[in-house]
Amino acid sequence: MDYPHHRRHPRFNVSVPVEVHPEGSATPYRCATSDLSVDGCYIETMYPFPIGTSLDLKLQVGECTLLILGRVVTCYPQVGNGIEFARILPEDLNELRAFLESVAEQAAKTQ
Repeated sequence: MDYPHHRRHPRFNVSVPVEVHPEGSATPYRCATSDLSVDGCYIETMYPFPIGTSLDLKLQVGECTLLILGRVVTCYPQVGNGIEFARILPEDLNELRAFLESVAEQAAKTQ
């Protein structure tokens, strides 16, 4: 049985800038992740998007801008959204993996 909130990959408590383009809206929304993994992220926002909303994301990871198609899977009013990554280019996924590996290494050093 597949649970909708079962995480396949570890999430890292890391803040990176993200530009969110909701489906059908011309206005981008800028915020930051509060956690991040290779298959999703959580963004904190006072005005979260409804579950099921498709989002185009521009995730700023180091010097790279990753383009990701995401879908809202959790919605907590006045708190934020959990976003599942639906589509990401292989090279962007490699950049994200490398970034998260460096975050994991830094976390291990500080413990």
